[in-house]
Amino acid sequence: MIGFFDSGFGGLTVMKEYLKKYPEFDYMYLGDQANMPYGSHSKEHVNKLAAANVDFLIKKGCTLIIIACNTASADALRHVQQIYKGKPTILGVLVPAAEEALRKTRFGNIGVIGTRGTIGSGAYERELNKYATEFYKPTEKRAGKTIRVYSQACPLLVPLVEEGMIKHVVTRMMLRKYLRPLKHAHVDTLILGCTHYPLLQKEIERVMGKQVQVISSATAAANAIDDYFERHPDIKNGITTGGTRTYYTTDCPERFSDLGSRFLGEKIEGEKIEI
Repeated sequence: MIGFFDSGFGGLTVMKEYLKKYPEFDYMYLGDQANMPYGSHSKEHVNKLAAANVDFLIKKGCTLIIIACNTASADALRHVQQIYKGKPTILGVLVPAAEEALRKTRFGNIGVIGTRGTIGSGAYERELNKYATEFYKPTEKRAGKTIRVYSQACPLLVPLVEEGMIKHVVTRMMLRKYLRPLKHAHVDTLILGCTHYPLLQKEIERVMGKQVQVISSATAAANAIDDYFERHPDIKNGITTGGTRTYYTTDCPERFSDLGSRFLGEKIEGEKIEI
């Protein structure tokens, strides 16, 4: 079984991409609403929350766990990987998005948008610079020899998405405000560093223009799993294939079921649990 966790609903956009590729697998999702948003907690507390979530999913039988949250991927991925030492396999969403952006950028000007927690952690800048020599292979004459990263926190986008205001005039106004500095910086590739943002991708692409490649961390994570399974066939072969889907939340199952259905694109029912 593949287990996903996030502080709320956004991680369902990651699970949605996995379902497109591997509908035969068994899936479990944990939305930790009682502690959302993770970006408001210290790194140490996010580490504790992530470890508790992983422990819950392990006890439920998950053999592959995806941290479907950019903040938790930034703050806690290595922490939980060190605790469990590969049993089970634990992956995040941040590195796949960084790698894809480096492969696709034409000129080396990469923008990142996310919550205050994710942007404030500097995690995307670190990962982009860490993998730049491996994945950034510019061919354009105007391309920089090194990458330049421009980050922008967008604190109001998550509540606007959760209120269903995706095409509302206020949302479009805030997108123009948040994206203006990145347009002025002439970014040619933009990472959506929050799993809520795929719901806004069309609006973001409209503001940024056709010349900008927009990278969803949700889609990038799902795309990266193909290569991972090819390199680790034992992991893929160990995932059960009954096609079941189970959803848990740590608070307000009615809200989870309502918003979760919107994020996943199909009707779901969340069961409240305590961790």
